[in-house]
Amino acid sequence: MDRLPDETHARHGFLRDYFCDRDARATARSGAWELELYWPDEPERHVDPELDTHLRPWGVSLGEMAQAVRQSGRVTTALYDTWTLVSWSHWFATEEGSPDAPLIILHVDDHRDLMPPRLFGTEGGWRDPFTNQPFDIRDPATVLTALQSGGVGMGSFLTPVLHHYRQAEVRHLCQPPKVTETQRFQVIPDTTVDDLIEPGALRPAITLKPESSASGPHSYLLTPDIDEWLADLGDGPILLHIDMDYFNNRFDGDGDWRDRPEVLDPDRAEVMARIRAVASALSERALLPRIVDGVVAYSPGFFPSEFWEEADATLRATLGELYEEAL
Repeated sequence: MDRLPDETHARHGFLRDYFCDRDARATARSGAWELELYWPDEPERHVDPELDTHLRPWGVSLGEMAQAVRQSGRVTTALYDTWTLVSWSHWFATEEGSPDAPLIILHVDDHRDLMPPRLFGTEGGWRDPFTNQPFDIRDPATVLTALQSGGVGMGSFLTPVLHHYRQAEVRHLCQPPKVTETQRFQVIPDTTVDDLIEPGALRPAITLKPESSASGPHSYLLTPDIDEWLADLGDGPILLHIDMDYFNNRFDGDGDWRDRPEVLDPDRAEVMARIRAVASALSERALLPRIVDGVVAYSPGFFPSEFWEEADATLRATLGELYEEAL
């Protein structure tokens, strides 16, 4: 980690950009930097003022939110959406989860989640640099280890999926102001060079190349329109990811959110109506039986915690088949 700046603020900024979804502390010891990753537990470090109150039903503290996860039928419910990759990896490990077969990913989110994870390439695949152990998305134990170590984070969990499942088609539903019109891309698995832990090591990355005719395998559809999101869906099993910040992203992880010119911050009634609209679209097109695994993430610091309880009840009422039945 020779590239870490000596100046305190510059070093803090470098670490924040590199890790982005968790805190990192570098301490100088014997002429080298010792790095510690942790989840902050101080209230002043979190932008949602009601967060502590609405964590009580989950039985976790501010510093334990990354551990909060529940399972009902085919749905994993978590606070942090890194659990999406852990949940899906159990299906990837089955014979049905062949990387050569068609696969549809329905991504409901205010973010793409396609950042490069902190994994390094080897001749045999990917390696978690924090544990020095192999990482394989078809091995749930290695995925869980990478979640805990910091190898894979909230904004990067989709990247290793698209590296491994080259036949996957992503349908991404996203609201304004971030997305105002439908866009199509070709998915290109790529790499990027690490600049901190092992400078020069290759990390998985995804390039989205704009292509107006892109559809089917290797494609990425980004749209604010629910009908276009599900139009002409191809064959194959479906993986569903719902990050609740699609419905309201008031905070967007930003302490200065009040100063942003445009904020996705509809009121409670509009949020619940949108949840029912998305659920109805899936149900009316008979897609629920095709969903082999679904994940709902409440994203503290993005989706306001004051909506969590009612949103969960609304999802369970409208997508009951997923919550109650096992395939």
